[in-house]
Amino acid sequence: MSITRHRWKGIALVEQTLTLPNQKEIVHTCVQHPGAAAILPVTSTGEIVLVKQFRPSIQSWILELPAGTLELNEQPLAAAKRELQEETGYTAADWQALGVMLPLVGFCDEKQHLFVASDASLSHPLNLDDDELIEVVTMTLADIEQAIATGAIVDSKTIGLIYKAKLNRLIS
Repeated sequence: MSITRHRWKGIALVEQTLTLPNQKEIVHTCVQHPGAAAILPVTSTGEIVLVKQFRPSIQSWILELPAGTLELNEQPLAAAKRELQEETGYTAADWQALGVMLPLVGFCDEKQHLFVASDASLSHPLNLDDDELIEVVTMTLADIEQAIATGAIVDSKTIGLIYKAKLNRLIS
């Protein structure tokens, strides 16, 4: 049995009765999410494009890689290209998929689809949603790693995508 308690922008809070692998029945509440795309844009000079964005849920600015929620029936790569252009004004010549991350598995089914966008260049004005406050920032990988080490970057998708791209030798 499943009961939707709340809906907002494609996201739903759903309470459902589940049977666990040990046959125990539980009531579990889950945030159902349509998925998201996270992008690591790298310019031709090797700089990485980030956004400094005000996040109302934490009432603070945060430095992170561009990302956004998939629209209805939208493919992850199409969402990544759209979000990169809307949030940063950049487009990229080459795209590499790096799989998915699961950021909040304790209570949310969101899958974040990861992409590296190489040869990124500024080509369009920003096209922000009404609730988005964004400043575009470029940094070297060394500066980003220092910001992660010191706690200036705390966003999990940013840290995970930087690390995964580095392990796959897509950035250095």
